[in-house]
Amino acid sequence: MSTSDYKMTAPPILRDFLSYHETIQGHSKKTVDEYYLDLRNFFRFIKIEKGKVPRTAEFEEISIDDVDLDLVRSVTLGDVYSYMSYLSRDRAKHANSPSTAYGLEASARARKIAAIRSFYKYLTVKAKLISENPMQDLDSPRLKKTLPRYLSLDESIQLLEHVDEPNRARDYCILMLFLNCGLRISELVALNMTDVREDQLRVLGKGNKERILFLNPACRAALDDWLEERNAGAQADPNALFLSRRHTRMTTDAVHYMVKQRLKKAGLDASLYSSHKLRHTAATLMLQNGVDVRTLQEVLGHENLNTTQIYTHVDNAQLRIAAQANPLGKVRRKKKEAAQAPEGEPGEG
Repeated sequence: MSTSDYKMTAPPILRDFLSYHETIQGHSKKTVDEYYLDLRNFFRFIKIEKGKVPRTAEFEEISIDDVDLDLVRSVTLGDVYSYMSYLSRDRAKHANSPSTAYGLEASARARKIAAIRSFYKYLTVKAKLISENPMQDLDSPRLKKTLPRYLSLDESIQLLEHVDEPNRARDYCILMLFLNCGLRISELVALNMTDVREDQLRVLGKGNKERILFLNPACRAALDDWLEERNAGAQADPNALFLSRRHTRMTTDAVHYMVKQRLKKAGLDASLYSSHKLRHTAATLMLQNGVDVRTLQEVLGHENLNTTQIYTHVDNAQLRIAAQANPLGKVRRKKKEAAQAPEGEPGEG
């Protein structure tokens, strides 16, 4: 679905909110599309709850054209929590698959809560269409804190050393940028020739926010090798930095597939790692080797420092040193001496 679709199909009250995020907040088309889809499903559910459509109605076919301020105002916290219950129990994980499981994970439900909360905050603070925000105290599902999975330094080297033909120069360069610069896959496929400037790389991140990354000698050398090969042939897309075998810009699916194949070739478990795990690897290796968390935030393009701080919980050499430095770490428990049991009584074995 393109961003232009919501301009034709969303009711005015939603369309204004989505336009605000696209034009004023500068959010990406993908983010705006996800907000629209999340809110569309939410108001489909609300229409069922409020008796606007029969409960037997096909959920995916329910129109939200008539969603207006009166319906929006009528929504309560209880309605939202009922919706969350529906999502966790009855919502198909993959709506178009006949064999899908049911019940969305907490992370998916949290994203939908974020969309609802943002919509009502907009109506209250920006559009001033409602005086009090009914979602002010809306809680998000509790998320399990999981540490990011990443390759060790030796495994990273192993991956790079096993890159061979075909497409050796291109794939090696892509892996080097993932492992050294911590790029998102969307950022990598969007790179243009003009984004490479000597030892700098211009990256367009989430929300169309630009950042400049510095290239170390290994990355620059990998880029030079790829550019020499790239420029020797014809290009259907002269702007794209990374090209497919058809000389068109590489897609995210193509990069995902390439990374999986290279992981397998290197003898690593491709089911455990992905292009995003290579981003985690870059972050972890930088943090372990002296990069402070605020600098890492800039490198990764995180808007919120809390997002970056998850990497402070990984295997950190400084934490090991701190644990060893405690003098109580050398204390040994004394072995308990066996008591002499009186004759005729069993010992305390």
